[in-house]
Amino acid sequence: MIEVTGRARIRSGSSRSEPVVIGFLRSLDWILMAAAAALVGYGLWVVAGITRFDVPGDEGYFVVRQGFAAAVGAIGLVTMALIPVDVWRRSWKLLYATTLTLMVVVFAAAEAVRGSKRWLDLGVIQFQPSELGKVLFVLAIAGYAVGRIGPVARWKTIFTVLALGGAPILLVFMQPDLGTALVYAAALFAVLFFVGLRWRQLLTLLVVGIVTIAAVLWWLPAAGVQVLKPYQAARLTLNPDADPSGITYNLSQSITAVGSGGLTGRGVIEASQTRLDYLPEHATDFAFASLAEQRGFVGCAILLLLYLLVVWRGLRVITGASDLYGVVVAGGLVVAFLFQVFVNVGMTMGVAPVTGIPLPFVTVGGSSMVANLVLVGVLQSIHARGELGRAGPS
Repeated sequence: MIEVTGRARIRSGSSRSEPVVIGFLRSLDWILMAAAAALVGYGLWVVAGITRFDVPGDEGYFVVRQGFAAAVGAIGLVTMALIPVDVWRRSWKLLYATTLTLMVVVFAAAEAVRGSKRWLDLGVIQFQPSELGKVLFVLAIAGYAVGRIGPVARWKTIFTVLALGGAPILLVFMQPDLGTALVYAAALFAVLFFVGLRWRQLLTLLVVGIVTIAAVLWWLPAAGVQVLKPYQAARLTLNPDADPSGITYNLSQSITAVGSGGLTGRGVIEASQTRLDYLPEHATDFAFASLAEQRGFVGCAILLLLYLLVVWRGLRVITGASDLYGVVVAGGLVVAFLFQVFVNVGMTMGVAPVTGIPLPFVTVGGSSMVANLVLVGVLQSIHARGELGRAGPS
């Protein structure tokens, strides 16, 4: 009798939990999920083409590694979607400490590669903490800002947020990784915008930012104070003709690759800029230029439309969030994602600074792939809680 009763309870519990699981699955944004899956698949196809000749005797070397990163990222996506986003708001101090710790560990344990300390060698893979830090950064800063900053926020509180955000940005900049530091800065500004800061205060911060950029690029160097390395300053000034065989060589070759692709591209074999390695970093910083050369305008348009789909669904997540924290986190993540796409695509054509920002889901690099899938997972968590909240108790 006891055994039968126990089994009945198990069956009863399962029947009660099943609608919860189904309800949660229905609350997910499946269009966003499909867009992310399409980007992963399309990115792997692009990587297969642009890295086909990079490792003699092993055409699929980078595709396999990128596929492994996608699998790890998929686990991260599911995990983040299952965790209520409010957990991160309550744990913002731990997230912030984790972010800073990851940045400090890079300086202590990472080996210098081309003068930069960005990657931790974990044996099987190389991990770039600043990529995952983009998501942790937004979750942590939003956790502090929500409830403290709004239309009546004092400058003292705003400066505290800027100081909290400035510490990770400075550590990333010192690696040196100017591109990722700019992504963090864009995310920080987005957090301040979505948390409800007054327009006058936002405009003041924007003006201060512009003045700071002008000082770093022109005024301080004129006074003999070099904040940036010469190659960084040259890339930011957007003059591909300044030294086409030296500092701006990459940009010149990228523009050539993009222009040679035409409507449908030259194909993998005939894309000489990529295949013969005339275009440096063709699988990382300038992956979009390689795509343009091999697949032309059509191939690039498909990728950009998939990005647009992710951004559109991300904006819908913002409007459907159940609380302010969800709004701020989703807004910060969507702006960071869009900023990466805009700068990376723009720099390949000479209309944005060459900063080394990876192209989401395409650039060869496991850390970037994992971080972007985790980002999608956070958006799914916010969307699901918003949908379940509107549905109410069953």
